[in-house]
Amino acid sequence: MESAELQTRIEALEASLKMATAINSEAFYWWCTALMLAIHAGFLAYEMGASRAKNALASGLKNLVAFAFIVPTFFFVGWFIYNAFPTGLTISEAGYGALPWSANMGPNLSDNASGIFWAAFTLFAATTASIMSGSVIERIRISGFTILAIFLGSVVWILGAAWGWHPSGWLTSVLGLHDVGAAGCVHTIAGFFTLGVLINLGARIGRFNADGTVNEINGHNMPMSLIGLMLIVMGFFGFLGGCIIYTGDTWMTIYNTPTTLSAFGFNTLMGVAGGMLGCYLVTRDPFWMMSGALVGVISAAPGLDVYYPPLAFLISFAGGCVIPKLHNVLLTRFKIDDAVGAVAVHGFGGVWGLVACGIFAAGYPNAEGPAVSFLGQVESAAVFMLLGFVPGYGLSYVLKVVGLLRCSEEVEMAGLDLAEVPVKAYPESRIPAFGDGALSPAE
Repeated sequence: MESAELQTRIEALEASLKMATAINSEAFYWWCTALMLAIHAGFLAYEMGASRAKNALASGLKNLVAFAFIVPTFFFVGWFIYNAFPTGLTISEAGYGALPWSANMGPNLSDNASGIFWAAFTLFAATTASIMSGSVIERIRISGFTILAIFLGSVVWILGAAWGWHPSGWLTSVLGLHDVGAAGCVHTIAGFFTLGVLINLGARIGRFNADGTVNEINGHNMPMSLIGLMLIVMGFFGFLGGCIIYTGDTWMTIYNTPTTLSAFGFNTLMGVAGGMLGCYLVTRDPFWMMSGALVGVISAAPGLDVYYPPLAFLISFAGGCVIPKLHNVLLTRFKIDDAVGAVAVHGFGGVWGLVACGIFAAGYPNAEGPAVSFLGQVESAAVFMLLGFVPGYGLSYVLKVVGLLRCSEEVEMAGLDLAEVPVKAYPESRIPAFGDGALSPAE
């Protein structure tokens, strides 16, 4: 009897420990998701600040609308795509458990994981739309943008995540992709999707002269933009925390390789600093310096679990030095009017991060599939680039043909706030911060 009683107590203790582990894991991702909301507060502030006063609220409103639409569409479509297609375009058995009517997709006392992981991935999805949002300010229609955002956030990026940011994803199992911080499936895909949209959207009125030279179009509130960018950096700690699998007694990457929060702490901060200093060195521009913080995180993201911190700093510093130059090439040579440099920061920054991991982490073993290799990282980057660009270009072209992509010239000249928003951002006739210049509706 004593032995049976002891066994019962041991089993009860084990069950209690198992439940405590599940609850601790659930709480960890709950707070990661909450912290990721700072990313969206940041995008909201920095895009409104980067817009002229006549477009400030319209720039912010489209972010809010996209966020609100992506939450339900990711519930009905996105989570199924992630679980269904890791091996390609064949539906896996796990996909059926992510259908919206599944028992896992609602309150279920036996499931402490599905809802909280869905929430974190939903915030990743909204981030992809926010990446695109800044580039297209001041001339895109909110209706067209919303369609693009839903397709990017609830279909395109999550298909890339199934392929390359999943324990069984074919990019890892076949090519050996290593991208623990999602530089590829989030940033590269979103950046190249945005590039496809910008080609069809065209430049803002007045951006280029007849001879092709560039005119500066400055936002109305640089301090707001800088604060917004710092909020995005803050939110990245929730984003990257959501990239780690917490099992209660150990930490694993999305690929089931061992890691620690300490590794992420070292290399995230070193990446932020390296990117900031690199961009400041080549531009002396505070906006680009803070954008460099994003460049730095993205550059270091694929190898956060394995890099020696000074190496993460150098990789990010190199990215910070190069990315602003690539943005200038897009602007001056290809006449791509990317209002905030998102294609370069996220698209090219993501590619650099993947390639750098292939250079500096070559030979590191993945839990499944071949070890990390330069060729595997480059091939995976090419897949992400195409997966982003082709749908972005194709869908925006269709929207352009049917008249849903760009606002009219009259609306653009007067300001999108007058056409899209029923209230004014700055109702006073004079704003002291702008000296003695009164703002008219078209300014």
